[in-house]
Amino acid sequence: MKQYLLSIYQPDGPIPSADVLEKVGRELHALNEDIKAAGSWVFTGGLHDPASATVVRVRGGEVLTTDGPYVEGKEHLGGLWVVNAPDLDVALGWAERASRATTLPIEVRPFHDRAEY
Repeated sequence: MKQYLLSIYQPDGPIPSADVLEKVGRELHALNEDIKAAGSWVFTGGLHDPASATVVRVRGGEVLTTDGPYVEGKEHLGGLWVVNAPDLDVALGWAERASRATTLPIEVRPFHDRAEY
């Protein structure tokens, strides 16, 4: 069974209204319960806004830390799931449900197999 990362691309801007967030929350809860019931659950998590980010890099032997995201953009990583799935089609099915629930794009990427390291 492979592991896949399902990433939520969240637009920058105001937070949706409480009624919109409540509907999204209900649908995501149902999705998470279905992922668990299917035996695909690894974990999920939502992220704070990009202003809470700190980027760490090494340049010329010096460690530099910068507040905020690495790249300026109009969207940011808002949350993620890590799921087990027998193939890409199953992972894409979970992503479709997540996209329908959030109305946001969901990127699906496989992890390298441990043997590949």
